[in-house]
Amino acid sequence: MSKEIVPHEVLASKIFLIRGHKVMLDRDLAQLYGIEPKRLNEQVKRNRKRFPPDFMLQLTKEEGANVLRSQNATLKKGRGMHLKYLPFAFTENGVAMLSSVLNSERAIEVNIQIMRTFTKLRELLNTHADLRRKLEEMEKKYDYQFKVIFDAIKSLISTPDEPAKKIGFTAKS
Repeated sequence: MSKEIVPHEVLASKIFLIRGHKVMLDRDLAQLYGIEPKRLNEQVKRNRKRFPPDFMLQLTKEEGANVLRSQNATLKKGRGMHLKYLPFAFTENGVAMLSSVLNSERAIEVNIQIMRTFTKLRELLNTHADLRRKLEEMEKKYDYQFKVIFDAIKSLISTPDEPAKKIGFTAKS
């Protein structure tokens, strides 16, 4: 197995859901490839036919500000978000296509890792969906006495809607 240049967790944290697509931003990809975002975008512009709308999209000012704000927790809403240019976001296919326009060894190795990360995320989502489907099928087969068990299992695999209330006593100062 090959040595990871970038940890899987770092790659996964740079994948965003925008307009229903899992994407990576041009600036994040450039950083991973060890080049300037300007150079990455130059290569994309020179090879524009390789990047149809389902491979790459340009973020709106609002989308760009939201994504950048989520990356920089210290920025407050409505303050200091100046975009020099509207970022490009690349879908999984777009990232794969980047490997054909960026020819450095690092770009090739990082791209392989990114493709593996997209695949792992897809498998994880499919596994979760399969588990939920199987639970629903089992729930239909068995009678009411198991409803409590199924409800408990469902609550374990679902995300909580509201934060848990604190339990216990607090001492008054």
